Amino acid sequence: MHRFANPARFLKIVRPLTAWLFWPGLILLLVGAGCGLFVTPADYLQGDTVRILYIHVPAAWLGMGGWTGIAVAALMQLVWRHPLAAVAGRAIAMPGAFFTAVCLVTGSIWGRPTWGTWWEWDGRMTSMLVLFFLYLGYIALANASARQGNGGVSPVTAIFGLVGAINLPIINRSVVWWNSLHQGPSITLRGSSIDNALLWPLGFTLIGFTLLFAAIVLMRMRAILAQNKIEARMQRLARG
Repeated sequence: MHRFANPARFLKIVRPLTAWLFWPGLILLLVGAGCGLFVTPADYLQGDTVRILYIHVPAAWLGMGGWTGIAVAALMQLVWRHPLAAVAGRAIAMPGAFFTAVCLVTGSIWGRPTWGTWWEWDGRMTSMLVLFFLYLGYIALANASARQGNGGVSPVTAIFGLVGAINLPIINRSVVWWNSLHQGPSITLRGSSIDNALLWPLGFTLIGFTLLFAAIVLMRMRAILAQNKIEARMQRLARG
């Protein structure tokens, strides 16, 4: 991984990679969303409200996946001192928070006609809300570190990213550990409880959103590196 520690080498790779991720992701997302809205049948119990799963499930996946990325970046920063790990953590945080918020909002919209309530303080929804607040805390710490001229994130912020990962298995297993209005695990390694007539567009939106997420993270890493370069140049001019 240290082969990519040089920002110039890293940027040479990610400039074309960003487009290769963004455009296929956008196409897959549009295909999946279009098929989910206009091709798949309505659910026999939930009707057309089930179609929100094509947004809700990828958003939940990326909210949790984003924090997994932050934890991995934090580990690389603290253990291997990888110079781009802190930049990656900062780049992931904002889109991760966005998708977590989308998960909460779409879940609430889906829950109103299905459960008869906008919100329920059960294990899954509460732990997902905790994840959103963890993102906000991480962003605040990372921004404070950047204002101090660190360029990435401080070791304290990285430790926060690692500790926050404790919430991920809680989110995943919450519907198993506690009684919940939220349905149990629908997609596991053993199969899916979702009918195939409704399931297949989800693969398109899931992969599409994931590719877009990766492209956005690379864009943000490029922007952060450019900002760091400008700030370093300004500091040299100020000293001169």
